[in-house]
Amino acid sequence: MRAAIYARYSTDQQNAKSTADQRRLCEAKLPDGAQVVSFHADEAVSGSTPIARRPGGRALLADVLAKRIDLLLVESLDRLSRDQVDLESTVRRVERVGIRIIGVADCYDSQAGGRKVLRTMRGLIGELYLDDLREKTRRGLTGKALAGFAVTGPAYGYLIEKADGGSRYVIDPDQATVVREIFDRYGSGESAQKIAHDLNRRAVPSPRGSSWAVSAIYGSPAKLAGILNNPLYVGRPVWNRSQWVKDDEGRRQRMDRPRSEWIESVDESLRILTDEQWRQVRARIDTGRDPETGRKRAGRPARTIFGGLLRCPKCHGAMIAVDARSYGCAARKDRGASVCEGFSVRRDRVDSAMLAMLRLIIERPEFEEQFVAEVAAQLDDDSDSNRRSDRLRELDRQIARLVDAIAASGGSDALLARLKAAEAERGELRAAQAVEPEQIDARAIWREMKSRLSEMLAKGSADEMRMAVGELLAPILLQTNENGETWADVVMKAAAQGGRASKLVAGAGFEPATFGL
Repeated sequence: MRAAIYARYSTDQQNAKSTADQRRLCEAKLPDGAQVVSFHADEAVSGSTPIARRPGGRALLADVLAKRIDLLLVESLDRLSRDQVDLESTVRRVERVGIRIIGVADCYDSQAGGRKVLRTMRGLIGELYLDDLREKTRRGLTGKALAGFAVTGPAYGYLIEKADGGSRYVIDPDQATVVREIFDRYGSGESAQKIAHDLNRRAVPSPRGSSWAVSAIYGSPAKLAGILNNPLYVGRPVWNRSQWVKDDEGRRQRMDRPRSEWIESVDESLRILTDEQWRQVRARIDTGRDPETGRKRAGRPARTIFGGLLRCPKCHGAMIAVDARSYGCAARKDRGASVCEGFSVRRDRVDSAMLAMLRLIIERPEFEEQFVAEVAAQLDDDSDSNRRSDRLRELDRQIARLVDAIAASGGSDALLARLKAAEAERGELRAAQAVEPEQIDARAIWREMKSRLSEMLAKGSADEMRMAVGELLAPILLQTNENGETWADVVMKAAAQGGRASKLVAGAGFEPATFGL
């Protein structure tokens, strides 16, 4: 009987020998006639992370799906998952292919009659454990925050130093000088853009070590994000503004908490600014904002049709409405000439030329023929598919040899690493192969796009047109020549069969003489 062992522990603060201890415990309970052919482990990985998103978990599932094992041993079911839904799904997947599961510490056995009741209870206990741990962790961090200890990474202007009972923030003199400069200049009427430009010109290190942006300086008053909104600079730390929540795929998402849950304290040792410096900036930023939410009362600004879709020919960054008449490079506007020398074009000329191009696509039959030919060329070019199939056959042979070697030798770290890498590559190739459409009706796709284009052009509303072009067009890189002419090639996004999105060139592009911007 071929057996696999899976081990996991949650944080890097636990004993790194934990997985070895779990393996030893499982081996001691190995049934007669069983031989361990594979061992998979995940270290410092939370049980709330879906097993398919853990390296060791993926390797285990590969063994299961390939039916390379007959028995799976774990210390307890919570090693597989502490999420009740993920645990149930995983156990069912393993048992469905006839593999027996044994939990040596919690006495789970998939061949036992009461296994479903025990599995349900273990899953519920695992979830309650995580909920309790989460609440205790938050309570402990709140206590440390109120006691003046550091519970997050350092804000710009501070360092973190070890202290009795934890870590504390201390002022970084060099960064504190920059903070005071930013507040003095903004309080005296300078714009965040101008300040960012000057800091970049002087090569002053930014909070993230790259270039300064308006978002780093101005941020979001509603979220207390950005240097100009951080009350820590006047000795008022704010804790519990947000939380991290895992989605259905196990990815962590940052979620803002309501202001009623924020926890504020006072620590004058962290003060960098005077009250007057803080008040001057607040008077300028908070004018016209709701005092409860920190949000502007005014409606949103007018939107452009192609802002954000165009790309700067100098730095390939997004181009936005930089004033009432022009599209310009967002990096130049936000970060200054030291980051991008900048490029701008008249909005009315861009909009007129782009809309004219779209109308031309609808009216001229040669664009349809070009589109159909482009799709056919892509479908005929099956070299990628052939290479993928050849590589899959090669990987199948390689994995079989590695499994035989591991079964014969008991497995070494090098062999296991090679097996995991080969199986991960095979999984990616199979996933890519699975989404390939068998057939695409290019003319049907063209008719659908043409209908959507016609509908968009007939609406006339900037908001509706902007939404439509975002769905139909890929980012448009503007190009220039030595004569000062500007043009672009239009690339259309087409929803192909099978739910796969394909970028297909639908037009010949702007010629400077005819469609110059």
